[in-house]
Amino acid sequence: MTEPRTLSVVIPAYKEEKRLHKTIEAIEKYKTSHAIQIETIIVVDGSPDRTAEIAKELTSNLDNYRVIDRKQNHGKGYTVREGMLEAKGDYILFTDADNSTPFAQVDKLLKEIDNFEVPIHCEGGRLAQPQPLYRIIGSRALNLVIQLLADRGIKDTQCGFKLFQKVAAKEIFKRLTFERFSFDIELLAIARKLGYRTKEVGIIWYDDPHSTVNPVRDGLRMVTDAWRVRKNIFSGRYK
Repeated sequence: MTEPRTLSVVIPAYKEEKRLHKTIEAIEKYKTSHAIQIETIIVVDGSPDRTAEIAKELTSNLDNYRVIDRKQNHGKGYTVREGMLEAKGDYILFTDADNSTPFAQVDKLLKEIDNFEVPIHCEGGRLAQPQPLYRIIGSRALNLVIQLLADRGIKDTQCGFKLFQKVAAKEIFKRLTFERFSFDIELLAIARKLGYRTKEVGIIWYDDPHSTVNPVRDGLRMVTDAWRVRKNIFSGRYK
């Protein structure tokens, strides 16, 4: 693989004032060992804390950073979509603000990007720290339902670490309709509908103990949203 001319990194940020530095530091460290130009776009989703201020402070003396400080909260899907459509890089990655997937793991996705328009983690990957059994069982059951309804063959739709070829990113995200947590289900279904190739790449990631995701409430919402995606596919909405 030859390194791309430019890589855009989109970071959605909501209540991330204490964790945002992790990803920024990881990106800067990556730059020291890779001859690649990186554009980083931090999109603050109407966060009520000091996330926007911290983002500006952390990046004020760094090259190729933009902070989009949206005052109104719309949700992660809306936020990622905004950043992806603004990005200018040859390849575009979105990643969570807490560096739960270590940024350097992008090398594994870049190795696949010439053959797959949307390489994602993390089938075959492993958690640095094991999850509780009830979360493992619940997650697997939920994924089976999502596969049956919308994203057959994708074992982890919700990973916050996805890389796209530029053209694929623009075509997928301009069709995205989900504004909140389930947007990953929809974007993968759109990618498949448009004929783009996806591949799950095994990497190491860290479970976030401070996650605001509610397994029951958000799990039920994801099932409902997967059904919505299925209806959208059959109605031709993503053409």
